[in-house]
Amino acid sequence: MELVKNRIHMNQFKGNASTQVTLDDDFIVPDSMEDMAQVMLSSGEIQIESVRNQEDKVAVKGKLEFCVLYRKEAGGLSTMAGSIPFEESLNVQNLDEKDYVGVSWTLEDLNGEMINSRKLGIQAIVTLQVRVETVRDVEAAVDVKDQEEGAQLQKEKVTAAAIAVRRKDTYRMKEELTLSGGKPNMGQILWREMKLRDVQVKPLDGKIHISGDLNLFAIYQAEDENMPVQWLEETIPFSGELELAEAGEDMIPMVGVRLAHRGLEAKPDSDGEMRQMDVDAVLELDIKLYQEQELELLGDVYSTGCQITPERSDASFDRVLAKNICKCRVGEKAQLPQTERILQICHSDGVVKIDEVEMGEDSVQIDGVLEVTILYLTSDDRAPVQAATEQVPFHCQAEARGVGEESVYQLNPGIEQLGAVMLGGDMVEIKGVITLDLLVLEQAKVPVITEIQSEPLDMQKLQQLPGIVGYIVQPGDTLWDIAKRFHTTTETVMAANELTDDQVKSGMKLLLVKEVAQA
Repeated sequence: MELVKNRIHMNQFKGNASTQVTLDDDFIVPDSMEDMAQVMLSSGEIQIESVRNQEDKVAVKGKLEFCVLYRKEAGGLSTMAGSIPFEESLNVQNLDEKDYVGVSWTLEDLNGEMINSRKLGIQAIVTLQVRVETVRDVEAAVDVKDQEEGAQLQKEKVTAAAIAVRRKDTYRMKEELTLSGGKPNMGQILWREMKLRDVQVKPLDGKIHISGDLNLFAIYQAEDENMPVQWLEETIPFSGELELAEAGEDMIPMVGVRLAHRGLEAKPDSDGEMRQMDVDAVLELDIKLYQEQELELLGDVYSTGCQITPERSDASFDRVLAKNICKCRVGEKAQLPQTERILQICHSDGVVKIDEVEMGEDSVQIDGVLEVTILYLTSDDRAPVQAATEQVPFHCQAEARGVGEESVYQLNPGIEQLGAVMLGGDMVEIKGVITLDLLVLEQAKVPVITEIQSEPLDMQKLQQLPGIVGYIVQPGDTLWDIAKRFHTTTETVMAANELTDDQVKSGMKLLLVKEVAQA
């Protein structure tokens, strides 16, 4: 007899590693810019430039790109930007050069402070996380050819999820906006923010569909410098498709989406007035598509005509326990710091920070905070725009049947809705909807047959078995195990006992007849 084998393509999770990087640097205000009087807003993004596997370390190189909005000593607002490079190594045991390493980051804290009127200090804390996976092939027996007389085969079905597609791609958005009639012409754009909201990615046959909203907020100096600082906010819906030949509608997506480029440029309209803006945004997609497949493997083999000994090895398969997009509503009232009268809220922005993920009983418990930055206008002409940051805690429970300590998860947090409204005085109410795209996998080890050894029957041992015997089914017995132990076949036992299927229960009485096939 000869085994029929299939090569099984498996993805294997190897481990996570994380580290915190502290960045601290000082920057001189360029001679072309006016002196600082007060830092009002700070924002930053991490750009990962390279990721390299080096023995048992992952070397990550990148930079923090920051931007600050400050009030000038002479009055008015100005913007200053720069970057801080970093290199960091994370220890990962048993790392191989060919392993796939995914890197994510969280900007835990960013603070821009004025050291003096010509010097700016930037401090930041960045958490880097790496996820290491490897792909390996295992040969497993699925059948036997040239079967001898009396050969008995047991097939087992295993559900496995393998990464069918892993790649990075980009989706570009271009939009032209026009100022509303009540807004004055644009002079200089002082500040701009772009954030993604309610992003959804769905695999289709031969492509993937992406949709969502791009929220744009900008502060600008009017063409007439005697006018107060202006602001605008726009929501730009987008929807499109990316060609991806390997994609299938039945695949399970786990796609991280981030803004890799944010462009906003003022330009004249047909009348020559600065009332139009070109929006140019590039979304970077980290695409992983899992495909579940049911594998039929050779679970066991024996013969009533010869002695067969199977050789086994363990194969690891990923199984999908849960794929959920959970939504969590948050709400909280907060008091804004004020020295002057608050006129109105002009913008609110947020970022989801995960504090803890815990595997519970058939569920995943997720705790974190929604960190909300609120921009508001005051009656102080020298400092018309102020900002406050509030943290809104949240707890979410996602159903995931069968999770355990060995389960691994992937989590992409996002924001679907966010808003802040004045309640009167300095009180504000924050409301939002957080989305948590969760994938939970279980790594199951399954013994698979890799070889079989065949030799003649031990006739002395066979003669010691009774030809006919009555047997009472014990707890945990299967009909296959009973037939193999008493040197017969499941078909013979079913026929002798008039069974309609191969299911047996503890306490059943069976008549067993020894069977010997001609080799």
